[in-house]
Amino acid sequence: MDIRLSVTQNQILSQKMIQSMEILQMNSQELNEYIKEMAVENPVVDIEEKYETPDKAGDLMKKLEWLDSLDERNRIYYRQEYGDNSEDKGLMDYNESVGEELSEYVLHQLLTVELTDLQYDVIQFMVYSLDNKGYMEENLKDIASRFHTSEDFVEEQLKLLQSLDPAGVCARNLRECLLIQLDREAEPDETAKAIVRDHLELLGKNQLHVISRKLKLPMEQVVEACDHIKDLNPKPSRGFDARGRLKYITPDVTVVKLAGYYEILLNEYVYPKIGINSFYRKILESTPSQETKAYIVDKIRQAEWIKNCIGQRNSTLMRVAKCIVDYQERFFNLGAGHLKPLRLQDVAEMLEVHESTVSRAIRDKYLQCPWGVFPMSYFFSKSISSEKVGEKITTEQVKALMMNVIEDENKNKPLSDRAITECLVERGVKICRRTVAKYREELGIKDASGRKRFQ
Repeated sequence: MDIRLSVTQNQILSQKMIQSMEILQMNSQELNEYIKEMAVENPVVDIEEKYETPDKAGDLMKKLEWLDSLDERNRIYYRQEYGDNSEDKGLMDYNESVGEELSEYVLHQLLTVELTDLQYDVIQFMVYSLDNKGYMEENLKDIASRFHTSEDFVEEQLKLLQSLDPAGVCARNLRECLLIQLDREAEPDETAKAIVRDHLELLGKNQLHVISRKLKLPMEQVVEACDHIKDLNPKPSRGFDARGRLKYITPDVTVVKLAGYYEILLNEYVYPKIGINSFYRKILESTPSQETKAYIVDKIRQAEWIKNCIGQRNSTLMRVAKCIVDYQERFFNLGAGHLKPLRLQDVAEMLEVHESTVSRAIRDKYLQCPWGVFPMSYFFSKSISSEKVGEKITTEQVKALMMNVIEDENKNKPLSDRAITECLVERGVKICRRTVAKYREELGIKDASGRKRFQ
């Protein structure tokens, strides 16, 4: 039996280290929920909501003075975050009007229509089943079964809904939505109807010459009908309130431009402060029970460790934000299109931390500046080689160059991805065709056949 000794080195993460990394990658809203859950589980924790004091009111006024160079939304953002402690009530009276929802708009049109209880129940169910485009995707047979009625009855109610405004609402698909709009027009366009009814897929691929051949119509007539179709509204819900589906973003870091430098503000007012309940401290001092003391000491240590982790998270986040602001100063001065190539590794080396620490610090976090609210990952952009000596450009700049090339192309003979690649190479950008195709799709630009015009 051969017995050998060997020495190996294994990295083992303690529960505290895992907890620290989890807290580091939490954004402000996640941290808020985490602290509240912890307060429920740990009895010694007191949540101290960050209500404003007169001193904070003074801080607010200073910060509002800093925001003179920013837009009104940033000023409102600070009012909301810090509360109303100012004598100036103008901004606090700001109330963005709530728009009307599509379902309400549709149902209001039926207030003067005499409906039976069954009719109204079926109609209301269909209206509240509309998707975010304004389409009714529920199966008519399932609706009929749900209300113990016939499918023909349900279809009658659907036709009633489809006669309402906006035109195309309650359509079951794009084809039906467009046909409803075409049918309402005073002068019917039979060519457009034929294209939507029988050749919508070909229109999506911009194969107008095939449509012309199948319909046996002149190309000019087909082009005119297709332009007419493109002017229709494929989303009847457009223009109506969609607040129920919106995800509101709370920035974790705000960058404010002052005279000659940038101030970086950490948004700590989204989540509460952790405190230790004084009642348990008194018990700890007075109780003779060693078991009780051990329990309270353990819970206090847990709370103190989490406070320490949150402090480290905030410190790391501030340091990363400062690196971003210092390195991307041209962007903060001039706006979009002026990012410099920046890698996670670059920031990690500046801060003397591991690359994964930087990655966790920016995960799902947002930065607000005079140019808007951006994911912090936005400021990390891959570099692409340029023939200009010592210069590298970002993917954002490459996409801007691509758009310029496409805008300048002959629309009757649009450039292929290969031709776009060659144009970029001529401008000193070393890039391959697959990358061009990838960027084009990310920009929502169709391929050469999809961009071709027939006039």
